[in-house]
Amino acid sequence: MNVVAFVFSFVIFLGGLALMGYASAVSGFELIMFLGGIIAVAIAVAIPVHVLKRVDR
Repeated sequence: MNVVAFVFSFVIFLGGLALMGYASAVSGFELIMFLGGIIAVAIAVAIPVHVLKRVDR
């Protein structure tokens, strides 16, 4: 279970970084893409920090 959650979190993390990186290339949706990237990275960090701590018990 921990490996699956780690891979899932890592994919979300990389996707969030990609969203933030490509935000400047999309005209008109820069803010939306950048905020989406920030939210994705925050979720990717929250999964192992908060969720997995409670599931392992």
